[in-house]
Amino acid sequence: MKALIFAAGLGTRLRPLTDNLPKALVPVGGVPMLERIIRKLQAAGYDEFVINVHHFAPMIAEFLERNGNFGASIKLSVESEKPLETGGGIRNAEPLLSPGSFLVHNADILSDVDLRWFAAESRPDAVANLLVTDQPAERCFLFDAEMRLAGWMNNRTGEVRSPYPDFDPSGYRKLSFCGIHIISDAIFPLMEGWPEVFSITDFYLKICSEHPIYAVEAAGISLVDIGSPEKLAQAQLMV
Repeated sequence: MKALIFAAGLGTRLRPLTDNLPKALVPVGGVPMLERIIRKLQAAGYDEFVINVHHFAPMIAEFLERNGNFGASIKLSVESEKPLETGGGIRNAEPLLSPGSFLVHNADILSDVDLRWFAAESRPDAVANLLVTDQPAERCFLFDAEMRLAGWMNNRTGEVRSPYPDFDPSGYRKLSFCGIHIISDAIFPLMEGWPEVFSITDFYLKICSEHPIYAVEAAGISLVDIGSPEKLAQAQLMV
């Protein structure tokens, strides 16, 4: 099974720690996050990896080589000139991911989710299956009774986005996206015409009325991203 690991982020909120280190190699419990994610995915049956890189890309390549690619097939999707964001990063990796479906996992996400369970719960007819929780978050996706994506909301500002006219968010479930999703290769033709750099959130919200995107809710999981010093401290306690 194939997985794409997002490791191209600049990690600006973790400075000065990331002034000389890519965020993907920030250690949690003495183990670099990228290693933690690779080993977690391997335990779930994933054996082919694509890692998108930009910031300190040679350092990540050297880390992988020094560790023998952890005994796996690992290829790098290089974003040389600038980060392409999540949507652009997925599209840029198409030659290394197709054919077939693949899992996408942010390198800064630490969780105890059972990835085999997530794959088993995902709908094979979906363009994408999003792992979500009901944990409070500033931004959330909105899903209908069938757990199909219908919109997005900023809980702090009240901003609502949806492809449906006269959309009323009160009739939909608010769930937080975990930064982990399983995507069909059917997504790539739908990305034609999009700019070089774009967010996968914007893309999902644009296409969800015509192409099925579903949620898989993981209740009661522990999950933290290490994108800030406060969150990194939480992750250290978690392990």
